[in-house]
Amino acid sequence: MNSKRLIAVALLGSATAIAIPTLAQRAPDSGPVARYDMRAGTTSGFGMGGGMGGMMSMMMGGGGKSQAQHELWLRLGSSTAAANGKPKADHFMPDGAKLGKSVALVTPREERGPVDEIPRFDERQEPSGRMLIFWGCGEHAPKGQPVIIDFSKLAKGQVPPGVWTSSVPADWGPNLENSKTFGRWPAEDGKTVKGDSSLLGAHRVAGNYSPEMSFTLTKDFMKALSVKTASQPSGASLLSWGAVPDSTGYFASLFGSKQGPGGKTGDIVMWSSSSNRQFGGGLSDWLSPGQVSPLVKDKTVMSPQTTNCLVPAEVIAAASDFRMGTLTAFGPEENFSYPPRPADAKARWDLQWTARIRHRSTTSWMEAQGMNMGMMGASAADDDEAPANTASQGKKECKPKKSGGLFGGLAGAVLGGGGGGNGC
Repeated sequence: MNSKRLIAVALLGSATAIAIPTLAQRAPDSGPVARYDMRAGTTSGFGMGGGMGGMMSMMMGGGGKSQAQHELWLRLGSSTAAANGKPKADHFMPDGAKLGKSVALVTPREERGPVDEIPRFDERQEPSGRMLIFWGCGEHAPKGQPVIIDFSKLAKGQVPPGVWTSSVPADWGPNLENSKTFGRWPAEDGKTVKGDSSLLGAHRVAGNYSPEMSFTLTKDFMKALSVKTASQPSGASLLSWGAVPDSTGYFASLFGSKQGPGGKTGDIVMWSSSSNRQFGGGLSDWLSPGQVSPLVKDKTVMSPQTTNCLVPAEVIAAASDFRMGTLTAFGPEENFSYPPRPADAKARWDLQWTARIRHRSTTSWMEAQGMNMGMMGASAADDDEAPANTASQGKKECKPKKSGGLFGGLAGAVLGGGGGGNGC
């Protein structure tokens, strides 16, 4: 099995809305009939232009600087069916969004989502190589690291116990499985959110399978991240970045490799900044402030005051040929619901709809032996010129298939992904 194949396998109401935290005080008697989920992201670094494609563009003369982009994901789920059997819904946005009068939320036939599973190998070939798993910031990896997965043993079903300890679930809200009728965007309309788009202002969501929603957003796309890497005398690598306003915490991860003797597949390396071996799941997704707060306390996520992290020397040595990293700043969340909770505690409360928007900012970088790419994309946040294209491109229908959620989730984040969660 060649190294590329092995790596691929291993990475397997128009009325005024109120803030939803009141739900914690009293649960509704019924509903919500419809739920709306928005994800707003800022991306920078080489991965923002399409992962490997963006990197190759810069290598082939596309320029060393990259401009920050925005991504936007919209998902509407309802417990009712479309009146005429043909689902239709639109999100009407403020002019600053630069998306025209509205964007259509398309109902897909199928969706696929990440599944946390150990990768499978081709039984006709004997896999070689290992995966080394490290975690935590520091000059050196502590005793007990790395956890080693031997691919030849893995192919025979010998899976080390407790390899993954992620307790942070990914939550994309509405989807085809938990909604009677579902719609999403980006879709096949050719529209893309721009690098200078703004979400501030009044929003309205209307369709034939959900109550009409109206709410006003006061939080915009987050500032772009910019990471610098610096080799240390110990062999460790210092990651440093500027603080991002409204950040609730930071999470860094790295994927790397080292070729084996004779050009054979060697070691694949995975590392995260979590001090308690947390990978994948929601850590490569959007997390609410309520989710991040306890993760900061148990040191799964770095605090919003943190602006640096040492990648241990052992990680750098183990991934000496190639390293690809990502840093995420989790951001604010706004919640809305209608109608308001009744003042009379005995009065019935039939909740019609809820809406929420979560924010994050993500940057990626890459280092490879023999290439001067250690700072590729690091100046993205410092480039305030005209905006670049967005990462929110229209997507075609897809057939559901399993993918390695923990391998794919972390690697996807490292590669500048973040995509549609449960979508294509």
